Amino acid sequence: MINTIIPTSTKIRLALVWLIVGLFYAVGSSLLDEGMTQNAAIFGFIILLATIIAASFGVVKEADALAHKLGEPYGTLILTLSIVSIEVILISAVMLGPGEFPTIGKDSIFSVMMIIMNLVVGLCILLGGLKYGEQEYNAQGTLTYISMIILLGGMSLLLPNVIIGAGNGIFTNTQAIILSTLIVILYGLFLALQMKGYRHLYVQPAKGMMEIPFAQRNVGSSENVQEIKSTGTNKEIIIRSIVLIAMILPIVLLSHQMATVVDFGIKAANLPPMLGGVLIAIIVFTPESITAVKAALNNETQRAINLCHGAFVSTVGLTVPAVLIIGLITGKTVIFGISSTETILFLITVSLSFLTFFGKRTTPISGIMHLVMFVIFLMLIFNP
Repeated sequence: MINTIIPTSTKIRLALVWLIVGLFYAVGSSLLDEGMTQNAAIFGFIILLATIIAASFGVVKEADALAHKLGEPYGTLILTLSIVSIEVILISAVMLGPGEFPTIGKDSIFSVMMIIMNLVVGLCILLGGLKYGEQEYNAQGTLTYISMIILLGGMSLLLPNVIIGAGNGIFTNTQAIILSTLIVILYGLFLALQMKGYRHLYVQPAKGMMEIPFAQRNVGSSENVQEIKSTGTNKEIIIRSIVLIAMILPIVLLSHQMATVVDFGIKAANLPPMLGGVLIAIIVFTPESITAVKAALNNETQRAINLCHGAFVSTVGLTVPAVLIIGLITGKTVIFGISSTETILFLITVSLSFLTFFGKRTTPISGIMHLVMFVIFLMLIFNP
C-alpha cells in the first residue's frame, strides 16, 4: 500500500532533501555567516535554491494528489495553503534574522500580486485561449475572489498611506492588532463558507455555463459540475498528508540560511532591496504557477483561477497578520504602505482583473494585457 502511494522517486527526493538539511545544520552555520565569502554565498545559494525548489515541487505533487482525492475546493485549498505557508516561513526567517527589513512583507505581497495576477493569470488565459478559443469558469465564485483581493489588498497596502498611523506607511500597535484580527476573521470566514455551504462557487460549471445555481449546489454529477466528492481512502489521505509535511519541513529548516544568503547577495551586488521580496515570491510560487498553467491547458479554468486568486488571498490573509505580529513581538519596524507607482500598478491590476472575469469567457487578448502589466512591473524595479 505504502509503496503504491509513495513511489521510489518521492522516496529519493525526500532522502536527498533531508540529507542537505542535515549537512547545512552540521556545517552551514560556519560557512554562511555574516562574514561569508562571495564564492561561499554563490555555492550556498545554488544548493539552497535547488533544495527548496525540489521540496516545493514535492509539496505540489502531494498536494495535487490530495486535491484529486478530496475534490474541489479542498484540494486546491490544501495546495494553496501549503505554498503560502512556505512564503510566510521565509518572510518570518528574514524578519527574525540579523538586520532590519521593514518592507519585506509588503514587497513580497506586492510581488506575489504582480507575479500571480499578471504573469501566471496572463499565461493561463493566453495559453488556454490559444488552445480552446474561449474558456468558461465559475463567474460568481471568481468575483468573490477579486472582492477579497480588493478588500484585503486595500486594507494592507493602500490604507497605511492615507492614515496618520505611526507615519511613513506604518500602522500603530493598536491598528496592527485590530487589522490583524479583522484579516484573520475575514479570511477564516471566507474559507469556512468556501468549504461548506458555498463550495459550488469554486468548481467548474457544466459545459456552456458560467455559474452553478444555489439550488443545484449539492449536485455532484459530472454532467452538471466538476466532480467534488472525495475519492481517496482515509489511509491514503493520511499517508500523503504525512509526506506533504515531510516535504514542507526542510523548507522551514533551511529558510534562515536562505534569508542570510539572499540578504548578502542583494547588498554585495547593490541590487534594489525589493528583489528580496520578488525572489521569495518566485521561489515559493513557481511550482503552483506551473500547476495552474497545466490546469488551464487541461481546460480546468476554474481550478487555475482557484490556484491563482486563492494564492493571493491566502498570501494577504496569512502573511499580513504574521508579519504584523512578529513586528509587535520583536519591536521591529514593519512598513506596509506601498509607493505611488506601486499604488497605480495595484489599481490597474485589480481593475483589469475585474474586467477580465466580469462574467465573460476568457479570451487570449486579456491574457496578453495581464502579461504587459507584468513586464511594466519588472521594468519599474530596475528603472523606476
